[in-house]
Amino acid sequence: MAKSVGLNRSGGKRNLTIQLDEETIQAAKELAVRRNTSVSGLVTQTLQELVEADTRYEEAKRYALDAMHHAPPRSVAPWSRDELYEEMFDE
Repeated sequence: MAKSVGLNRSGGKRNLTIQLDEETIQAAKELAVRRNTSVSGLVTQTLQELVEADTRYEEAKRYALDAMHHAPPRSVAPWSRDELYEEMFDE
C-alpha cells in the first residue's frame, strides 16, 4: 500500500474540495450518470487507480533495482554479445 500523507487515523473518509471550471463539472456529471455513479465516485475511483498504479510502479522499480544490484558483474556473463547474435540469426 502506498505511504499515506495526512491519513485520517480513524480510517474513515474525509472531504476533499477541488475547483473545476463549469464545463468540466457538467461533463463529469454527465459521465457519472452514464456510469451510474456520482462525480465523487468518479474522482474516488480515478484517484484510487492512480495510487494503486503508482504503488505497483514503485514496487517494480524497487524489485528491478534490487535485481540489478545483486546481478553478477557483466564480465562473468556466460556468453558474449557475438555469441547471442550468432544464436539468434543462425538457423
